[in-house]
Amino acid sequence: MPQTSPPLSTLLPPLICGTATFNNQYNPDPYALPTTAIVHEALSLGVRAFDTSPYYGPAEDLLGAALDTSFVRDNFPRRDYFLLTKVGRISGDEFDYSASWVRHSVQRSLERLHTTYLDVVYCHDVEFVSPEEVFTAVTELRKIRDETGLLRYVGISGYPVTTLCNLAEMILEKTGEPLDAVMSYANFTLQNTRLASIALPRLEAAGVSVVPNASVLGMGLLRKTGVPIGAHGDFHPSPKELRAAIQDASDWSDTQNIKDNRIEKVAIRWALENWMREGARVGSRGDPASGIPWQGENIERHGGTKLGVSVMGVSNTEELQETMRVWRSILDGLESGEQIAIDFGRGTDDRTGSLQRQKDVNFLARGIRKILGDWVDYTWASPAPGFVNKRSAPDIPAPLPTPAASPDHLPKKALVREGSHSRSMRQI
Repeated sequence: MPQTSPPLSTLLPPLICGTATFNNQYNPDPYALPTTAIVHEALSLGVRAFDTSPYYGPAEDLLGAALDTSFVRDNFPRRDYFLLTKVGRISGDEFDYSASWVRHSVQRSLERLHTTYLDVVYCHDVEFVSPEEVFTAVTELRKIRDETGLLRYVGISGYPVTTLCNLAEMILEKTGEPLDAVMSYANFTLQNTRLASIALPRLEAAGVSVVPNASVLGMGLLRKTGVPIGAHGDFHPSPKELRAAIQDASDWSDTQNIKDNRIEKVAIRWALENWMREGARVGSRGDPASGIPWQGENIERHGGTKLGVSVMGVSNTEELQETMRVWRSILDGLESGEQIAIDFGRGTDDRTGSLQRQKDVNFLARGIRKILGDWVDYTWASPAPGFVNKRSAPDIPAPLPTPAASPDHLPKKALVREGSHSRSMRQI
């Protein structure tokens, strides 16, 4: 099976900062979020990949504005971080996978993100269109890759894992070239693990290089306060009975005499830690984020083995800092974690704490899944019955207003690395 060289699984960082939260689905006013501060702090903590989409409202513009700053230009060369975006989905009920729209969308993303190339481009929410339309879009993306170098890796994303598997197998059969990436969301969580049980063997057999796991809270379902309510109201497709079961599980978790027992804290740790291991077969050897300010991390220190790739979205710097604290703790719990902690002067307490937290989270996870009962591995319909694509003919929409960058919050410092995050790749 011919594959893009070098394979994405040798480069992509195993923790990706998602920007679906830079959108009015999740937040009433995404322009009010400290998006520049989030991006800058993520970079300072070792994050080297950002996932976005034109469908996420102003997310591409906000991410691009955060990256187009002196702080980033002075400290983080473009070759040191990955940009992943998507094509095809325009709105909730409008999709365009035509070759002309794909080309337009790629060019628009380049402009919004202030970059000369995109590292990964997915076909967005492939279950809403026909297999033939997906094939057309993938073919066009590969053509852009081969003829212009404006993008480097091609993948698909969506919700139903069987659809993702069917399409990955179709692409391989028709072209002889496997997809570089297949991103699934809300399918490896405390509530639903079908990405591992059903999709992983098939995607691996189809030669997919990397399978990122996104939305570890199930689009906000696994939260004590319930699903997020943005400017568009309650968008979540989960039934009320599932929400009630999760509330029961959340209430039980709150009664346990264990630190950080809120259901969302348990869900984040459990998914990140378990997918790092279970998803390693379709993971990456890219350098992981350190979670420590201005300290690099090198995958070789962890034995050079692949780690499962996860996408995490946040809405403020406090959520980012908590996510990175959890991520660092998970790394400390790996076999190599103790020696790394010692080498950097942190002693052995962090690894001991990580292993204890792993036990606590696994105990809480078992209890939560027991309460969920028959709702474990439940999935909602996507698309919903009766869905009709309202896209009739391609047109060029008016551009979104250009957002002002939120205030830079970090002092300019010299970047100190333990090891280089960059990889040699052909420049355009």
